[in-house]
Amino acid sequence: MTDPKGGTGRRAGPRRRAENTVVLNHRSASHIPGIEPHRHALQVHRRLPCYRATPLLDCPDLAAALGVARVWVKSESSRMGLPSFKMLGASYAAYRELCHLLGSEPEWSDLAELRTALAPLGGLTLMAATDGNHGRAVARTARTLGYASRIYVPAGTAATRITAIESEGAPVALIDGDYDEAVRQCARDAGEGCLVVSDTSWRGYERIPAWVIDGYATMFWEVHEQLPDADRLIDAVAVPVGVGALASAAVRHFRGRARAAGARLIGVEPVGSDCVGQSVRAGHPVIIPGPHTSIMAGLNCGTPSRLAWPLVERGLDVLVAIDDELAREAMRMLSQAGIVAGETGAAALGGLLALRDGRQAPQAIKAAGLRPDAQILVISSEGATDAAAYEQIVGHPPA
Repeated sequence: MTDPKGGTGRRAGPRRRAENTVVLNHRSASHIPGIEPHRHALQVHRRLPCYRATPLLDCPDLAAALGVARVWVKSESSRMGLPSFKMLGASYAAYRELCHLLGSEPEWSDLAELRTALAPLGGLTLMAATDGNHGRAVARTARTLGYASRIYVPAGTAATRITAIESEGAPVALIDGDYDEAVRQCARDAGEGCLVVSDTSWRGYERIPAWVIDGYATMFWEVHEQLPDADRLIDAVAVPVGVGALASAAVRHFRGRARAAGARLIGVEPVGSDCVGQSVRAGHPVIIPGPHTSIMAGLNCGTPSRLAWPLVERGLDVLVAIDDELAREAMRMLSQAGIVAGETGAAALGGLLALRDGRQAPQAIKAAGLRPDAQILVISSEGATDAAAYEQIVGHPPA
């Protein structure tokens, strides 16, 4: 992301593709020293209301469909009361920034004690730009801690997602532009008493997005608690990619820990919003101009996070850009496996389906680690955030 208050970036040329594409990252490293994740976020999350580990589900029918030995799905359809993983990053980043403003981390064991410890900061407004899930998570965090919030969304955001954000007590500003423009407007409007909690970064704004990434580590530590010997068992991890924050958390977990260095990392983006894949192809960050119109709304991002880019550039082995129909197919397959996943949540499985398409070269299959004996972790990052759209695609309401 360039400076949100103005400036230019390196833009990709005009590009309107309909086909799924695969980018092999020949610069990826199996181990990246110095980025090992910590467990502090997990310790914080466990003290917050409604925390519980999300399920890790063994899905033999998905394994058979993909031609691999085993598939585990980490389902984020209900995370701390919201239908996506975003609460992990929003709550932890806000907590860390509030501690920074206090000057130290207070002692607390429950929400009441935390709110008392934060009282000296006075009234604050938490702000964010979003395609839906992150903004709602910031608004929920603000409400939980007793603060106000204000959320910015791009044109074309589904009315159900706006209503969900407003249900958290946040006014929503509809921006005439894409997600990147919503980020810029949010940053421009932030004044005294305002705290921008963004999951993307730009020059001069990296501390909070770094804490967002740290917050996502909880998901992967849970996997290790749910799957003993995960470092030995997991051969590949498929993760959805927007600006790259969740993907960079996966990189830190599976590339920063030497004992986990064997797993292949597969990032999945929508066709037309595949800013990370196109950046890996180019060898430098590029901007994919909007509008970004995929049904995978949470991944409709045109600019890689400045903070996440160095991690995903070195950590992701394969980048897959998929069309909306593959996301729909993946939603239906996950539903048959008993998992509620929205369009964004199903993207990672959609990427694996694209790799298993007979048109993909054998080197892509090999780079992704999709051997017949492979054991795969799939991150399903959201539930049904738009119930009507889910029913239209899957054929029944979300359970």
